[in-house]
Amino acid sequence: MSNLLIVVAGPTAVGKTDFSVELARRYNTSIISSDSRQIYKELTIGTAVPAKDILQEIPHYFIHSHSITQYYNASMYELAVLDLLKQLFRHTPVVILCGGSGLYTDAVCFGIDDLPEIDPEIRTNLMTKFKQEGIDSLRLQLKTLDPVYYKTVDLQNPKRILKALEVSLMSGKPYSSLLTHKPKKRPFNILFIGLNLPRHELFSRINQRVDEMIANGLVDEARSLYPTFISSHPQALNTVGYKELFSYFAGEITLNQAIVSIKSNTRKYARKQITYFNKNKQMKWFHPLAIDSAVRYIESAGINNH
Repeated sequence: MSNLLIVVAGPTAVGKTDFSVELARRYNTSIISSDSRQIYKELTIGTAVPAKDILQEIPHYFIHSHSITQYYNASMYELAVLDLLKQLFRHTPVVILCGGSGLYTDAVCFGIDDLPEIDPEIRTNLMTKFKQEGIDSLRLQLKTLDPVYYKTVDLQNPKRILKALEVSLMSGKPYSSLLTHKPKKRPFNILFIGLNLPRHELFSRINQRVDEMIANGLVDEARSLYPTFISSHPQALNTVGYKELFSYFAGEITLNQAIVSIKSNTRKYARKQITYFNKNKQMKWFHPLAIDSAVRYIESAGINNH
């Protein structure tokens, strides 16, 4: 039997965790998180990390595995997960990859272009420039070094701007010229399962989950991270659920306004996730409660739970 990676993707709050846990029970396997924020051990409530009893029952990887003070990106994640899969597939023919971060999911399934290793001094200099001069300075430098990528990159995302600048400075070539977007062949089969709900139901779940996060102590969790945000502005804290509360702590908005903003920004993020995953024509979509239908689909691909 060929080894199989089952990818469970979809928008935030749709029910990916419960769905993946049930799949892991049926196939007696483990779950690799492809959530780019759940990897950070300081972020728990605001990233909806699985409950402790679930983490004890089902082996999970890349949950609270790093600190927000550590530099981490999708390329590093790709290499680490591929190495982990080699180990896991020695013991089981099926592994689950679950998360809503499209970039991290695609890094594992399709690969990221081979780029030069970055000199730590270049990275340090850019981070210092970012802290001292702000994102506008980085945008201007990117526009000069790689005007093509400048036109397509999310200019509100410093992590992606920094990545492009690092590679451009290290290679002496525009970052965009090194991007081939050619999928890499993986030594295992991949099955894509997407979860979705009617829009009104998904948005209702998002609003409810934000209320639950606030009730469970998100404000205090964010307040404990606020000094780190002020002193070093780690990219990991530029995250919905935290950045709005930082504005509240700074006296820019009220707590109620912050909560309303968290809900609104989370709904926007969910729409972006749906659009992103819809581009994958291999994705087979299911209702999050349709676990039996999904299992039949998996078995039709030649995999069973025996």
